[in-house]
Amino acid sequence: MDATALVRAYFDAFNRGDREGMAALVTEDVEHHVNQGGVRHGREAFRAFCERMAGLYEERAEDLVVLTSPEGDRAAAEYTIHGRYLSTDEGLPEARGQSYVLPVGSFFAIRDGRIARVSTHYNVPDWVRQVS
Repeated sequence: MDATALVRAYFDAFNRGDREGMAALVTEDVEHHVNQGGVRHGREAFRAFCERMAGLYEERAEDLVVLTSPEGDRAAAEYTIHGRYLSTDEGLPEARGQSYVLPVGSFFAIRDGRIARVSTHYNVPDWVRQVS
């Protein structure tokens, strides 16, 4: 699977809520860089993060554009997240089912046909404003 297809498959799984499908597309030693947070190392940490987030947020990536390096070892995706805040996340405003829409960018390193690094970036103050 080429880099564009791999990243599109990742977001297809995300949009289906298929966390196991997402985990299957990352390397065992994946580095998961969370927006304005720490780095999670490994597929199990990635899987645990996805499970936790599924209980807090309902999200869908739309308007996806994928760009890849000529070598196919790096990719970037720009998209819009359409979401609902389902359950209060620690240290964040109270959840009441609020909707939000955010432009997002994700960056990927690809190794042996799998995602070896994913870094996601969005405007947290804008998200807080939308759900407050």
